[in-house]
Amino acid sequence: MAGHSQFKNIMHRKGRQDSVRSKMFSKLAREITVAAKAGLPDPDMNARLRLAIQNAKAQSMPKDNIDRAIKKAAGTDGENYDEVRYEGYGPGGTAIIVEALTDNRNRTASNVRSTFTKAGGALGETGSVSFSFDHVGEITYKASVGDADKVMEAAIEAGADDVESDEEEGHIIICGFEVLGEVAKTLEAALGPAETVKIIWRAQNSIPVDEEKAQSLMKLIDTLEDDDDVQNVYSNFEVSDEIMAKLSA
Repeated sequence: MAGHSQFKNIMHRKGRQDSVRSKMFSKLAREITVAAKAGLPDPDMNARLRLAIQNAKAQSMPKDNIDRAIKKAAGTDGENYDEVRYEGYGPGGTAIIVEALTDNRNRTASNVRSTFTKAGGALGETGSVSFSFDHVGEITYKASVGDADKVMEAAIEAGADDVESDEEEGHIIICGFEVLGEVAKTLEAALGPAETVKIIWRAQNSIPVDEEKAQSLMKLIDTLEDDDDVQNVYSNFEVSDEIMAKLSA
């Protein structure tokens, strides 16, 4: 999710992840398996696998689960996942991008379409909304690693493009997705291990929504994220901190 308060949205997502930890581990494991299958099963030789493992560790996923997910990629159980991206419109004309890893495209497409329709939205063609987003790398750090100036200096040195800092919530560092691995490695040397390192869709402009539409949007996004096949959901809505706090309560 992305909106007016990037941090409030991230905290909302974290709260939900804590309440559905087993489902989150399943999604992390699926990403690790797909990454290992797409390249070498060695994280030192496979940047995508390295990032997937890093994010799994950041969410306290047990090492046994991580190793099992890597070994699964070499198995002969015939389980293959396709990477699919869905794009559509939510309440208030907001744009939504859904990334999925699925072993059944028809099932996933049907579920995603149904979720959009029930929320008063509509699924569009591929490319219908992604043109209004930037595909970038996102690295997050806890506030405890240092103040805004320290993180900004480290980010510039590492080759990042943008930094957003909050004294309580932490730091979000944005860079080109093609240099994400290098930037993350340089930042780790300066600030220590990141909380998350991932490629995201970042909205170029946001659309303001009122409390009623924000509530419908959050329900839509929550339902999408609850789907086992859905890995990530991004949107361009803008909502006040007050409304976000009320909806996250």
